[in-house]
Amino acid sequence: MASAHPEPGRRRWLQAGAALALTPALPAWAQTETTPTERPQPVTDSAGRPVPAPARVRRIFPAGPPAAIAVYTLAPDALLGWPRANRPEEIEFLLPGVGSRPEIGRLTGRGNSANLETVIGLQPDLIVDTGSVRPTFVELADRVQSQTRIPYALLDGRLEAVADSYRILGRLTGRTARAEALARYAETTLRTVRERVARVPREQRPRVYFARGPLGLETGLGGSINVEMFDAMGLGHVAQGLQGGLARVPLEQVLAWDPEVIITIDQTFAQSVRNNPLWRSVSAVKTGRVHLSPKLPFGWVDFPPGVNRLPGLWWIGQKALPAQFPEDLRTIARDFYRLFYQVDLSPAQVQRVLAGRD
Repeated sequence: MASAHPEPGRRRWLQAGAALALTPALPAWAQTETTPTERPQPVTDSAGRPVPAPARVRRIFPAGPPAAIAVYTLAPDALLGWPRANRPEEIEFLLPGVGSRPEIGRLTGRGNSANLETVIGLQPDLIVDTGSVRPTFVELADRVQSQTRIPYALLDGRLEAVADSYRILGRLTGRTARAEALARYAETTLRTVRERVARVPREQRPRVYFARGPLGLETGLGGSINVEMFDAMGLGHVAQGLQGGLARVPLEQVLAWDPEVIITIDQTFAQSVRNNPLWRSVSAVKTGRVHLSPKLPFGWVDFPPGVNRLPGLWWIGQKALPAQFPEDLRTIARDFYRLFYQVDLSPAQVQRVLAGRD
């Protein structure tokens, strides 16, 4: 006799399926159905793996947060759910009925919580992972694809690869026109930002420190995905000479670096550092150049390290080199949210985003 209480994995995907069934239909302008001229063709993903392209892609399982955002921006109607349920303040900045889709767990990264039964139960036509294409993730993709018989695309999540990743995903899903529009925005943004920074002699570029955590003492070292934006735009950061991932550094080291600009994603640190006597001698604190990055609905600098960081390139540029980046960030925000998140922001919403508060 079957149990009256489904096991946790089965219960989760049953709940997800029920929630999806109740989701309101997307408005016509937000739907991007495959057309006969845009049928997906066999494609090679960012890791060089052949991915069998489904004849039609209507249901996509994102393996992690960066993948969920990439899928949402390209094919919101096909996104099955989110690795972590969005909070109300995040849902406000996403398409109605899509931002509130259920939590379905994740296959990759910290706290992976979706087992293969969950994935199979949701009946996706395609699994997408965006991030590293190291052998570990290739092996995972091959194993999941073999065990589930669901096509699994592994896309390079580096900023330099965003455009190519969109084009791959566009071919897989038959949404090549929209994928090309998003890819061109990414290419143009990265190229323009790099050109602007390159105009400034290296010795005249400010010393930048990326502060995480309530004490501001966690940062990304050279080669870390968390500080990729600074490297990608040629700006650099004070910790780039130390190789590694995220690390906690002593305050003495920060004082020795004496950054002229501090970029932070932590609201507590941003509010407290100006009155903290331990940080009083740091140049960025003395001159008021401590900046809290936007984070609604997703971070502009980090967390997660996905396509959501593209407007952050303009934002960091203006905070570090304002003479080179005279654009109105309100316009940058409105244009990006309209194209990628497919929502129109009110002036009050734009202000809330740029304030950087949760």
